Amino acid sequence: MIKAILIFNNHGKPRMIRFYQYFAEDLQQQIIRETFHLVSKRDDNVCNFLEGGRRVRLFLIGGSDYKLIYRHYATLYFVFCVDSSESELGILDLIQVFVETLDKCFENVCELDLIFHMDKVHYILQEVVMGGMVLETNMNEIVAQVEVQTRMEKSEGGLSAAPARAVSAVKNMNLPDMPRNINIGDLNIKVSSLSPF
Repeated sequence: MIKAILIFNNHGKPRMIRFYQYFAEDLQQQIIRETFHLVSKRDDNVCNFLEGGRRVRLFLIGGSDYKLIYRHYATLYFVFCVDSSESELGILDLIQVFVETLDKCFENVCELDLIFHMDKVHYILQEVVMGGMVLETNMNEIVAQVEVQTRMEKSEGGLSAAPARAVSAVKNMNLPDMPRNINIGDLNIKVSSLSPF
């Protein structure tokens, strides 16, 4: 089972974090720091697996039963923390599928895409992994579901169009002339002339 998925840049800045097991926030930060230090100091020509044991401290996540499986692409590290029931090569292939799917959806994905389109990245990840279990590895199926989601968001106008729709609705309201004097009991209020939209 997948316990955590961590994506961070070459400087250790987290770009996407997903834990499938509860950890307190301070422990999560410690796990991210330790994972970055373990992965970033390794040479590019060594294998992409780190198993827990005496030499590798993974006790924060679960001890010697856990493994870190990672890939380094340009400025980003994609790290999956898994238990011993997962295949190392299967997880490496899953990382490749995830990155290629991101690349198809963002057309040459980069670190900024992960920052500015976090919702879409999380949606893609949820199509691949949910609750620590692998759901889908067929890239074409994942991309098709992302395109359906994108079309649905566009047809609804999405959150980005909400302010424009609100201003348009206010402008199109049929309001009578602005009141000049408001009388409420003993209170008399004079309203100055307001400019229209």
